[in-house]
Amino acid sequence: MPDPELPQARTPDPEPGAEQGDTGRERLRGAVVKPSRRQVVVAVLLAVLGFAFVVQVRDTKANDTYAGLRESELIQVLDGLTGTAERARREVDRLESRRDELQDESRARSAALDEAEQRVRTLNIIAGLVPVSGPGLRVTVTESTSRVAVGSLLDMVQELRTAGAEAMEFNDEIRLGADSSFQNAVGGIELDDQLLEPPYVLDVIGDPHILRTALTFSSGPVETFAEDGATVDIEELESVEVTSVREAARPDYAELATGQ
Repeated sequence: MPDPELPQARTPDPEPGAEQGDTGRERLRGAVVKPSRRQVVVAVLLAVLGFAFVVQVRDTKANDTYAGLRESELIQVLDGLTGTAERARREVDRLESRRDELQDESRARSAALDEAEQRVRTLNIIAGLVPVSGPGLRVTVTESTSRVAVGSLLDMVQELRTAGAEAMEFNDEIRLGADSSFQNAVGGIELDDQLLEPPYVLDVIGDPHILRTALTFSSGPVETFAEDGATVDIEELESVEVTSVREAARPDYAELATGQ
């Protein structure tokens, strides 16, 4: 047993508040590491409120940009915005007008190109540079008692040209042109340095009725051939094929004028 006269060793009492401090830190550490549902909800609400506050402050600053202006300054700002809108509208009108001009120019160029191509086709046909087909006549001149005179063939060609013949071809091989020439030759007639032998078959494209009239009028080519002792057979056709072509002649002296 301990001696009652000797002093006994005592465990020191804990300092006031020490137990409470340790408990508070443990609670704080637990809230951070493992927050409760209520703490999470509170944190989210605080974040939303903070975000709303920031947005409100920014809107207030933006509104303050014009709120502090005098009436005259606000009118100047409005005039500036109106002027900008008017300039934008004028620019849109200018661009639309330019677009319409370009479209008109494009259509005009297209129309001019189409017209030029049509003229080229027409000139090629007239010059005999391309094969053609169309309604017309087939005229067959057959010699009987005597030879056909060169002048009679030439008169027939001229009458047909006057009547609107657009293309002519002799014996499926020689295309007539504006500068074609006829000469007497042994065994037939020489046309553009090529020998034509009878019977002379002329295919001609044009209005069949008008062309026939140009051959059969009184004292016309048919009567002239009859005087030569030849017979003429005229056949109207819905489609006449003229397949021979002429070579384009190069001018020896003529040149395009300056600026053409």
